[in-house]
Amino acid sequence: MVSSQLFSKPKTYLITGGAGFIGSHISETLIQQGYRVLVIDNLSTGSLANISHLLDHPNFHFAYASIADDVVLDRLMSEADVAIHLAAAVGVKLIVEQPVHTIETNVMGMESVLQAAIRYRVKTVIASTSEVYGKGNKVPFTEDDDVVLGPTCRSRWSYAATKMVDEFLALAYYHEKGLPVVIARLFNTVGPRQTGQYGMVIPRFVQQALKGENLSVYGDGKQSRCFLHVSDAVKALLKLAECNEAIGEVFNVGSTEEISIVELARKVITLTRQKNKESQSDIDFVPYGQAYAPGFEDMQRRVPDNTKIQQYVNWQPTKILEEILHDVLVSFTDSEHLVPQK
Repeated sequence: MVSSQLFSKPKTYLITGGAGFIGSHISETLIQQGYRVLVIDNLSTGSLANISHLLDHPNFHFAYASIADDVVLDRLMSEADVAIHLAAAVGVKLIVEQPVHTIETNVMGMESVLQAAIRYRVKTVIASTSEVYGKGNKVPFTEDDDVVLGPTCRSRWSYAATKMVDEFLALAYYHEKGLPVVIARLFNTVGPRQTGQYGMVIPRFVQQALKGENLSVYGDGKQSRCFLHVSDAVKALLKLAECNEAIGEVFNVGSTEEISIVELARKVITLTRQKNKESQSDIDFVPYGQAYAPGFEDMQRRVPDNTKIQQYVNWQPTKILEEILHDVLVSFTDSEHLVPQK
């Protein structure tokens, strides 16, 4: 166990995957708050465009490298007070198509980060995922719920399994070696800079609607999700990073505003038509086997219980779904005039 008195307010943050969707928003927020920010990213799923406005800032340093590069990672970790680990394989599409990459990136990458962190006793916040709840049907999900996963012959479950291994490994480093770690299970985080390239549903829907294409809803569309604005996710991660009592704990980080995917598609179509009244987008239902792979399974519902994080750091989401959709639409159209539905 780690004494909460050992760790003072951080001055330098290391963000792995800091050129990615969430990582770039964290980097931006920290720079605005006056912190020094070190980023390591190999740009496999991140983009230099996400952090281009930060590159010349005196408190920002970007290393174009993989977290598998022990020399670069060690140098950056030696300068950090806190590490936020976001470098991972992301998106269902990528996971199904590249299972070897998913497993190696998530498990071996986690090990590299923890090994570097323990050398300098750097407090490490690990971004995990609601995927670890698997096919559980006890809703809302709490951090100590049992987990049910699908069979190993379906690569779709490899992501959940690897992120569970990441959590086990991080907590083992805490209990056995005294490394201060905090685990945050993110639920469907969305916002500007997120791409639909890897299967993320809201940017994919918005891009289809803006092109006047039909929106592809997988399965029957009755599966439901809760979507969290990236700005709220950033606040949660930074609050957890500075909370000594959170060390060695696991926290849900998500919205509790639940919506079915088919209803989400209808909202996107309605919102887009406010921008372009000529839009004729409709909905196409696509079987999972056609969208991903034969035998693909999905969760019917995924809703977090945020009681624990509220108790520890007084965090709760502030952005509603209409605001999230509006911000994503604006990010793709560069328009400031579209007003979200009330």
